[in-house]
Order: sequence, then C-alpha cells, then structure tokens
Amino acid sequence: MAGLPKGAEAERIAAAYLQQQGLTLVGRNYRCRFGEIDLIMAENDTLVFVEVRMRASNAFGGAAASITAAKQTKLLIAARHYLSGLRCEPACRFDAVLITGTQRYAIEWIRNAFDE
Repeated sequence: MAGLPKGAEAERIAAAYLQQQGLTLVGRNYRCRFGEIDLIMAENDTLVFVEVRMRASNAFGGAAASITAAKQTKLLIAARHYLSGLRCEPACRFDAVLITGTQRYAIEWIRNAFDE
C-alpha cells in the first residue's frame, strides 16, 4: 500500500489485525453525543474498546502520545454509554492499535492502554 492508510482504512487494518490475533469484531465507529469508539471487539468474555491511531513517524511522541487524557475521558464516557444499552455488563478493557509509517507501516497493539 502506498502511503499511510487514512481513517477508515486504518480501522479496517486494525480490525483485521486483531481478528488475526483471535478477537471477534462486535462493532465499528460507535458514536454517541459523548464521543466515538473506533472498534469494539470481543476476546473470550471480555469486551475490548479499541482506539486506532496512526502517525507518519514517532516524532512528537508518536501515535500513543496522541491519546490524551481528554481523549481517554471521552472514550470512557462513550464506553459507559455503550454498556448502558446491554443487558449485563461484561468485563471490559481499553486497547490501542497504533499504526506508524509512510511507505510501509508498523502495527503496535497495546492491551490495557489505559484504565478507568
């Protein structure tokens, strides 16, 4: 693939990567008034909320540094909103999939990227 994948393409790549690791796709781009969750996956009995980030390089802290405290708060509130629509609340965690590169890209999966 030429260049860095953008938006939906990065999320597609992340979802495919996580599925190769044994996770099951539950949903994409869950939106509510509080924010958006890029991917919702399941790993065994755990619901995994995934933030997908991409950057051309690790300069300025790279993709991981772009998940600020404010972004984490929005993700937590959006996840609570999502969970409020379920009959029971499963075990949950927040992961990040970081895509870095320009001509070729690297994928880094950070499990438990942050906690509530």
